[in-house]
Amino acid sequence: MGLFSKIVDRIFHHDQAKAAPAAPATPATASAVAPVAPAPAPVPTAAPVDVEAVLTSMAEIEGGGSNWRGSIVDLLKLLKLDSSLEARKGLADELGVHVGDAGSAEQNIALHKAVMKKLAENGGQVPDSLYQ
Repeated sequence: MGLFSKIVDRIFHHDQAKAAPAAPATPATASAVAPVAPAPAPVPTAAPVDVEAVLTSMAEIEGGGSNWRGSIVDLLKLLKLDSSLEARKGLADELGVHVGDAGSAEQNIALHKAVMKKLAENGGQVPDSLYQ
């Protein structure tokens, strides 16, 4: 799974991760093993995901100190994803962002905008101000 897929997963399924109850631990014995039910199919999203609202909520939970609106590093940290130079180089390759030197402010800004634009193209509701 590429880094962009992880970004989509963290944002688009944020509410599902919060709402999913932890499964109670039940010891299995040789005489009484319950059959394993297949995992439910993912429920398609009925409405576009409000990316800004999700990220704002996540930032508030984390204390609100990040600049995820303009910084790819802060965005990745907010999503608890790898924000290293190597990870950003991989994301730039994945999204076809080849602006400036790797890790430069110019590339990081272009990469942030590309992520936001790609989120919008994939069903996210993203304000134009975040990617134009």
